[in-house]
Amino acid sequence: MNINEKNTAVKEKREYILITLNVLIVIFVLIGTIVMLNNHDSATGLTSEGIENFKYFTVISNVFCGIVAAFFLILKFKNKQLNILVKLMAASATGLTFIIIAAFLQPLYPDLNLYKGGNLFFHLIVPIIAMIEFVLIKTEQIPFGYTFLSAVLALVYGTGYCMNILINGKGVWPDTNDWYGFLNWGWPVGIAIFAFVVLMDWIMACLLRFLNKIIGRR
Repeated sequence: MNINEKNTAVKEKREYILITLNVLIVIFVLIGTIVMLNNHDSATGLTSEGIENFKYFTVISNVFCGIVAAFFLILKFKNKQLNILVKLMAASATGLTFIIIAAFLQPLYPDLNLYKGGNLFFHLIVPIIAMIEFVLIKTEQIPFGYTFLSAVLALVYGTGYCMNILINGKGVWPDTNDWYGFLNWGWPVGIAIFAFVVLMDWIMACLLRFLNKIIGRR
């Protein structure tokens, strides 16, 4: 096997892996969504009943990731490419969810199982697959500006979260509009937390871009 044949074989293998990972993302997002919509216990760890779960960034980012993966597959079979920015947004948003749950919310709420039911897919499985898949994508150099655009999802969500509380009030648990409890320490701390979340989204995007540069271009 000459060098060209070897490179072609490696490229084909990578394509098969990417297709498989995107298929898995779509399947697991569908499973997670079905489990979530059939949930009738709002005390199982940052979950609500049925469609109310769409208020969580976790659900929104994972469903977005599933839609992006579906479009990736459709375009792939049409021999077209999906804009890498969209993939970066999906991977960084779900990666952000993974980090926030593992490093912040699970330790903050040790009595809650944040990996139960649909959260097993949305907090763990889908984010890990999405990050691995992005790192493996073979692409040209990703503009650094894309990392800032990737953080827009978290920024828009955080703005909407705060606006909802300002308009409708914080409320009392379990009927609270501060379902993450970020304002338990007051508005200054809450705003700081959301600013940190947006920053983490950007850092995650930078990390994924860096890893793609090292691994994805091989």
